Amino acid sequence: MRRGKFAGLILVLLSVTFFVPHYVFADIEWTLKKQLKLDAAPADVAASTDGKWIYVLTSGEILVYSVPEDKVVNRIPVDKTFDRLTYSAPDNVLIVSSSAEKTLKLIQLEVIRHFSLEGLPFIGPQNAPVTLVVFSDYQ
Repeated sequence: MRRGKFAGLILVLLSVTFFVPHYVFADIEWTLKKQLKLDAAPADVAASTDGKWIYVLTSGEILVYSVPEDKVVNRIPVDKTFDRLTYSAPDNVLIVSSSAEKTLKLIQLEVIRHFSLEGLPFIGPQNAPVTLVVFSDYQ
């Protein structure tokens, strides 16, 4: 008889443990990493997947903010009617949409790298508008 009561108690404890919802409360710690002061009110914001670029849609332009440089490095003009912004990482494309005009624009982004050529051998004028940099291994 004792064995039956003990088994029943275990069954009750297991059913309370696994079948009754449990509520867990947790705190969230956070710190303000950076606050940006903008010239215009943002309509929408998107960020690159690597976190190096923040795209801010304002009335009439997209501000391209470089996080490492801590400044706006470019401005892309768009229609003032656009009110939504999305970033497509695989294609490196900004998608801007206007709910009022029911339009969508895809803006292809190209990252331009700057290299210092000081002390390196080169062919052609030093102030050429286009420079080709070749990385090679002669081994």
